[in-house]
Amino acid sequence: MEQKTLAKWLKFVVIGVGICGLCIYLGILPSYGKSLAEQYPEFENRYWPWLIFLWLTAIPCYLSLFFGWRIASNIGKDRSFSIENSKLLQWIAWMAAGDSIFFFVGNIALLLFNLSHPGVVLLSMVIVFAGVAITVAAAALSHLVRKAAALQEESELTI
Repeated sequence: MEQKTLAKWLKFVVIGVGICGLCIYLGILPSYGKSLAEQYPEFENRYWPWLIFLWLTAIPCYLSLFFGWRIASNIGKDRSFSIENSKLLQWIAWMAAGDSIFFFVGNIALLLFNLSHPGVVLLSMVIVFAGVAITVAAAALSHLVRKAAALQEESELTI
């Protein structure tokens, strides 16, 4: 696949993920929360704390999508293996790690304030594990891209 075609597909995926995220964060989560509050009036006091908490978790996700867009642009400019892409991947890793920690600590805090249930906290560990997996994958890619950039620079100097 050609670099520009790959970059276009990557940007298409970034846009698709962003739109799906907006549908989830602005559509599904609020409507699901409202329906839970209507079905179980004792949960009504949990609606806004949970919704704000979940909206805050979206911030690093969308920053990571922005960095993914920049990486796709660099790939389209035939700069796949560059220090800039390595740094952007490192930022994505840090944001995934920070979001995972925030999500874990937030779930525990909501549980301690009696705004959550232990089952919800246990189920949220799946999301935390996914965040940790993204962190490790982005950090590994960052390392590999950095090494490839160094090799590419070294080979350009020898020619």
